[in-house]
Order: sequence, then structure tokens, then C-alpha cells
Amino acid sequence: MSPDVDLTLPAPGPRPLRDGLMRLDHRVFEAVATRDWPAATRVLPRLSRGANHGVLWVAAAAAVAASRTPRARRAAARGLASLGLASLTINTLGKRSVRRSRPPLDAVPLVRRLKRQPVTTSFPSGHAASAAAFATGVALESPGWGAAVAPLAGAVALSRVYTGVHFPSDVLAGVLLGAGAAFAVRGLVPTRAQLTPPARPRAEVPALPEGDGLVLVANIGSGTSDRVRALCDALPKAEVIECAPEEVRAELEDAAGRARVLGVCGGDGTVNAAAELALRHGLPLAVLPGGTLNHFAYDLGVEDARDLCRALEAGEGVRVDVGRFASGGRHGIFLNTFSLGVYPELVREREHWSPRIGGWPAGVLGAVRVLRADRHPLEAEVRGRRRPLWMLFAGNGTYHRRGLASGRRLDMADGQLDVRVVHGGRWPALRLLSAALAGPLTRSPAHAAVRTPRLRLSGVAPGTLLAYDGELTETEGDLTLEKLPEALTVYRPLSGREPGGTAG
Repeated sequence: MSPDVDLTLPAPGPRPLRDGLMRLDHRVFEAVATRDWPAATRVLPRLSRGANHGVLWVAAAAAVAASRTPRARRAAARGLASLGLASLTINTLGKRSVRRSRPPLDAVPLVRRLKRQPVTTSFPSGHAASAAAFATGVALESPGWGAAVAPLAGAVALSRVYTGVHFPSDVLAGVLLGAGAAFAVRGLVPTRAQLTPPARPRAEVPALPEGDGLVLVANIGSGTSDRVRALCDALPKAEVIECAPEEVRAELEDAAGRARVLGVCGGDGTVNAAAELALRHGLPLAVLPGGTLNHFAYDLGVEDARDLCRALEAGEGVRVDVGRFASGGRHGIFLNTFSLGVYPELVREREHWSPRIGGWPAGVLGAVRVLRADRHPLEAEVRGRRRPLWMLFAGNGTYHRRGLASGRRLDMADGQLDVRVVHGGRWPALRLLSAALAGPLTRSPAHAAVRTPRLRLSGVAPGTLLAYDGELTETEGDLTLEKLPEALTVYRPLSGREPGGTAG
């Protein structure tokens, strides 16, 4: 045998596999291009054009949010956020990493072709990525709405091959990238389903078939008519009283005197007044969210009339903690938060401007005015040490935060006040911002946090403004904050994952 003969076999490489996949990609594209689907010819090109620049998905998000349920609004917002991340990824990385030419249009009938052909590279499909990102984002928050938009997303992805602007592999890669973007958004801002509350024992509450025994007072100033109407349709025997904000207190007191279960629909201040009366009369409380933020109802697990009606008819409830404050002869309760310092000033500014420009713009304007004002921090003695404070916040229960999501309470009967303070010093705006971004960090030069069942503050100047559940009042001297463990009984639907109980 000649020594010049090389019998070494060439090392197998990825090229044969890649070439095979490319041939398959072209065959599938040609099969779709030559297939005659008369109905699709009328619909798919229009869908493909409608999805340009995300217009179709913005319209779909508006349609989902129009149902006016909290879950639907969150689903629409999550879908748009996922779409935004997918589009950013495709345009900055995807299109620049693989320079692939568009498919030849010879086999595509003229009637299917888009009037304006794309000029960017073919891989991956941006339309497919946006469709998958929006549909997946919606489904992660609301499986029902996700199932509703999934066929539309699938049709848009198919249209990109049907109109001849993408190979099937371009579309498949876009779908995977879009779905990945939706899961990435969920990693930053978790869905409510990811935050599993701890199990708690059920409270003994009466079941109210068709709402018999429920007297519910609704604050019409909070724009509650749609939610109240839904509750009345589901619970025809319930007594519902709609009244103006200045009449709420009197109507609640009258209702508490004859109700088997006291119900309330309104903002956090209205719910606070109802809870105070429920405690005094020993009544269970039914809360229908009807305000702007609805922290207590949402953390409780009641998002709309369906949740509350299900709990009332089944007799499902839990016990929750209540926060209480006392200052001289002044006292009150809070279900959500208590605060001193800058935040009460912001609340006062917001209340001043909101009748003129609306709630959210008033909040922004109030924050700007408060932070720009030349003011001094309040002085208080906390745990034996006198210190200047820009703000003191106490939550009724521990507020948790995952990713970039705002804080919420998982256990509403943990026996703790979640106390956060922002120390006095220079640059109050920067200190407040750093405390907000840091969330539950326990120590820093600008802020601190502690969890305790009771807190006493001495040396607080009389007349210092304080806020509790969005309501304003003034101190009359030293302050005491404490928890009333499991003092209030409330209705809430029990989770199917927790047969023996649910979160408090």
C-alpha cells in the first residue's frame, strides 16, 4: 500500500444537517405557497398588514382591558410589555445576528403578496415574535384571555409564510423568541398566581344564598356602578345602598345596625370606615373593590364581584390583622398603611389637585411640589433615640416584592407591622427614591426597616400630619402603633389548592 494514500475518514460536521434543514425549510415554504386556501387569501394578508408596528396588538390589548376586570387589565399590560421586550430584542440583536435573504416570491400568487415588501433581513420573524410575546404574556396572567387571543396570534404567524415574506424557520424562531420575552417579563414582574399565600384556618362565616342578609354600602364617588350592578345581578336578595361620599359614614352606621354581614364598595378610606364599624359590632365584612388602588381587597384575593359573590354564597372567610394608632385622644385603625412625614403631605396635595386634573396626574404633581418644597424633616424618638425622619411608613402586615413588581402582602395575619423609615439629611428626594428602589432591604445610610408588633414614637410635635389608608388627620403628641391580631373577619374565596384553608 502506498504511504501517500490517506484512508482517514473526514470528520462529520454540521453542514449536512444544516443543508438538510434548509432543504426542508424551502420545501415547506413552497408547499404553503402553492396551496390554495380561498378564505385565507382574503384574511391572512390583511392580518399581516394589521400587525405592522404592533397596531393589531395594541387594539387587542384595548379590547381585553375593556372588560374592566383587574385580571384583564393586568393581562393586557403584560401582553404589551412582553411585546415591547420582544420587539426590542428582535430589532437590536435578532435581525443583526443572522443576515438571511427573504424567500423568492416566484411561487407565491400575486394576490397574496404584500403591497410593501419588507426590506430587513428575514431571520427571525418580528411579526411572529410580537404575536407570540403578546399571546404568551396575556396567557401567563389570564389563561382564559390567552386562549382567546392565541388563534389570532397563530394566524399572524402563519400569514408571514403565506404571504411569502418569511421561511417557516424564521417564524418558528420568532415564536420562540417572543414566548421567551414573555417569560422574561414574568421573571421581572411576577404574576399573582406565582405568589402563593400561606395556608390559614378558615373563619366561621355564614353562607348567604343569593346574598340574603348582606347590606352593602357603595360610595358612588369611587365610580362603583358597574361592580355594584354585577353584584346585584348575582345576589338579588342583597340590600345595596349607593350614596355620595359625604353620606357614607352615616349609611354604614345604619347598615351595621341591621346587617347580618356588612358589605362595602369604595376606596381604601371607605373600606377603613366599614372595617371600624364591623369591629365594633362584631360583624363579618364583605369588601367589593371599588376604588383606584384597592390594596386591601386585592391582597385579600377579592378582585371583582365574582370573587366576592362566590365567597358569600359558599360561606368562605378568614381572619385578618388590623393596625391601630393612638395619639393623645386621637385614635384609629388602618388596614393597609400608616405614615408620617413626606407622604401625608403628598396625599394632601393630591386631594387638592385631583378634582381639577384627575387622580394620577394629581399624584405626580403632588410629588413634584412636595419634593421641591423647602422643608425640614420631622423629629421623633424611635426606640429611645431621637432622630430626624423624612418619612415613616408602617404596613399592616409584611409587604413583599419580587423583581420590579410593587409590594403586596401574602399573609394578612402575620402579627407584624412592616416599618420603614427614611432618615433625615440632605437630598430628601434622592433618599426617598433610593428607599423606594431598595424595597425590603433592612439597612442603608438613607433608610432602615424593621418588623415589630408594636412601635412607640415620642417627641412628635402636636399637629404633625399623618395619613392612614389614604385619610388625613393630625397628631396630638406621642404616637403608639400596634397590631390587633386576627381581629377582623372577612369574606374571601378559598383557593382550590388549599383545601384546609387559605391566606389570611
